[in-house]
Formats: sequence, structure tokens, C-alpha cells
Amino acid sequence: MRVIGVGFGRTGTRSTKEALELLGFGPCHHMAELFAQPATIADWLRAARGEPVDWSRLLGGYGSTVDWPSVYFWRELIEVYPEARVLLTVRDPQRWYDSVRDTIYRARSIDPEAAPPGLREAVREHPELLDQPRLTDALVWQGTFGGRFEDREHALRVYADHNAEVRATVPADRLLEFDVARGWEPLCAFLGVDLPAEPFPLLNTTASFQGRLAEPAGPRLDL
Repeated sequence: MRVIGVGFGRTGTRSTKEALELLGFGPCHHMAELFAQPATIADWLRAARGEPVDWSRLLGGYGSTVDWPSVYFWRELIEVYPEARVLLTVRDPQRWYDSVRDTIYRARSIDPEAAPPGLREAVREHPELLDQPRLTDALVWQGTFGGRFEDREHALRVYADHNAEVRATVPADRLLEFDVARGWEPLCAFLGVDLPAEPFPLLNTTASFQGRLAEPAGPRLDL
């Protein structure tokens, strides 16, 4: 493990995942990986219940992490991987809240059993996917926001307190506070790699996320 992302979801984590992989720090674990590897959802649920975790097995083969579910365990991960660099993705707090509310919080209410055929087929093939919303609820809506995400001021305090705790905990020379709008330069300087020729990836915007929710074949699960 070379890079540990400790920023909340909807702070540019999907773009950062792609950027880290382009720079050679992949594969990068992101919530989307649960849909590529649905058998691991049970392991994350056990971690959410506080059971012992073999991180070398659960994250074996990954060169970096961003996003939930791993960010929920950021304190454990920075100790288990003491040589890994730590990346705190950030964005304007008000825009962050609006983005979460309009994307992943909205998607939490999707019922796969009542969804169009494409989604139901995915669930039939991988029934473990039915546990993904339960994991997200345990770690994010309950575990992180205490069941109070709809209270905007409370959610904003949680966001600010999390970022402040990261800054207070991680040594400055190990930590980069990163806004994806700044592009390649600060990330490459922090990781000690050359700037790539490709433009910095800017993925999974609120508009594109909402478009996937409205697809005629049914909302994709890897949101």
C-alpha cells in the first residue's frame, strides 16, 4: 500500500482513483471496487461490526485507497501501512454537502428488487450486492453521520471535524491536502513522479451521477 486516501466520498475520489492508477499507484480501492468484487462486501461488513481485520488480505494487491468504505478505517490504515503517503481530498464544504445529498444519499433509497431488469439481473448474478446498501448505511449514514445527514449543519460539522482530525494526526510531511481542481502538479510533486501527458481526469460529476440514476436500463449499482 503506497497511498491512503482519507477524504470523504464526493471530494473527487473517483477522479483521484483514476489519477493514482495513471501514475502507477494502482489498483486503487474505491467504493466501485465492491461491485467489481462483490464477494468482499461480507469482509467489509465484518469490519463494520468491529471484527478483526486482516488488511493485507482485504486490500491485498491494491496500491492505493480512496473513498468509503476504506476511509472509515483511516486511523487503522495509516498505522498498518506506516510508509504509505496520506491523501486528504477536499472541496468547498457547501458544495460537498450538496453533491452528497444529490448523488449517493439519493441513491441509498434505490430498491434493487423493484428496479428495471438490468439491475435485477446483476443482483441475481451477485446476491452479495444486496448487502452493499447495508454496508454503506453502517459506515456512512450511521457510522459517520449518526443518522443525521439530512441535518445540513450537523453533516458539515462532521466533515470539518474529520478533516481537522486528519490534519492533527498525520505528520505534515506525510500528508497532502488535495483539491482535484488543482490538477496534476501538487499530486505529482507529493508522490515524486513526473507529470503525465494525459489531462487530469475529472470524473463522476453530480450531473453524470444523476444521469446514471435515470438510465432506462435502471440505475447502475457502482455509483
